[in-house]
Amino acid sequence: MFTIIDRYILKQVLTPLGASLGIGLCMLLAERLVRLLDKTLGKNNSVGAVFELLAYLVPHYLGTAVPAALFIGLLFGFSKLSKSNELDAMLSSGIGLHRLAWPVFMLSLLFALASTFIFGWLQPMTRYAYRSLIFDITSIDAFYLAEEGVFMETGSRTFILDKLDRNNNTFKRIFLFDYEADKGAETLTASDGVLIPVPGQVRPVLRLNNGHRLLVSNWPNNLNGKEPDTAGVAEFTTTDTPLGKVSKDLFRPRGNDEQELFITELASGDRSNFKNVTADEFRSELHRRIVSILSMLLLPFLALPFAIGRARSPRAYRIAIALALLVAYYEIIQQGALATRTSGISPWITQWLPLGLLTAFSLWRFYVASFKLGGDGLDRWLVPMQEFTSRMGARLLSLFGIRRSEA
Repeated sequence: MFTIIDRYILKQVLTPLGASLGIGLCMLLAERLVRLLDKTLGKNNSVGAVFELLAYLVPHYLGTAVPAALFIGLLFGFSKLSKSNELDAMLSSGIGLHRLAWPVFMLSLLFALASTFIFGWLQPMTRYAYRSLIFDITSIDAFYLAEEGVFMETGSRTFILDKLDRNNNTFKRIFLFDYEADKGAETLTASDGVLIPVPGQVRPVLRLNNGHRLLVSNWPNNLNGKEPDTAGVAEFTTTDTPLGKVSKDLFRPRGNDEQELFITELASGDRSNFKNVTADEFRSELHRRIVSILSMLLLPFLALPFAIGRARSPRAYRIAIALALLVAYYEIIQQGALATRTSGISPWITQWLPLGLLTAFSLWRFYVASFKLGGDGLDRWLVPMQEFTSRMGARLLSLFGIRRSEA
């Protein structure tokens, strides 16, 4: 099916596509990694929890990174072909731009099919799994974050440890104060102890050895004229107490908001099992996903006219304009979905209208680039702009005594 030229064009496109996709995902995940470490650092299996959470975030970021990477791959791939005059050689042999673009049309179709699965099913599943794991992590108050000689709070309890060994979860000399408001307070001191994970349980058990216990059932109240209750004092050899607080309920079922619903559930319009999701949220999310999938098919038509140009064409400006246009389009789609969700405005206006305008603009520019002589006319604006910025840059450098070397 693919000729030598088709394979060569795909190679030129896939190289910057893969690089931009990898770099983009790494940057997005690195930003989230810092916040995840705040939630999990020091907890049991914290490293495993971080990588599991990051894995759940990959489909979410793929929805942003894939169209951007495909667009960048098309821009840089065809810009390289145009700059090296390889594209001119192919066109002069009688192969039109519409035929040269055939392999990238197939590539965009493949990415659109993959996006259907990502937006339709993978993102809702991993979003729910991510929230469920965050719930499990944050349901336990973090004894695991304790540091030696530092007061820590865990729910209603405040404690401080003297020596801590994280290898086996043991510690030396603990002071623990449990404040229960009107119910009084409990103070525990112990010479040593250990934190014991309980199989099948979310929260661990805190085992204290050789300690003292002071219990105040009710706080003294001089206004009622009653005698204060006698505090209970006791010594113990060993005592166990659960640490942290866990909700009595399991994590909620999937479907608390529209982002956790499969695209088939959104398309059905049946909200009987999803009472928390409004009809406008159903419409907004369904149309946003469909528009995002269809937008993948437009990227070759939008990118290629910006990528090709004359030998002295200011390519950096063309690429910058194309990227700015793509970012503006996706921002309009996101804001349109928000307007539908909050105000009930028809998605045919907020989302499909921008898609239709971009489709008409992209197809027109691709037709001009493929079948019309004289180019797209963009250079008549970009060349003066490049000359102006070049002169301004030279003058700015001259103020600092720097002269630009002549080629």
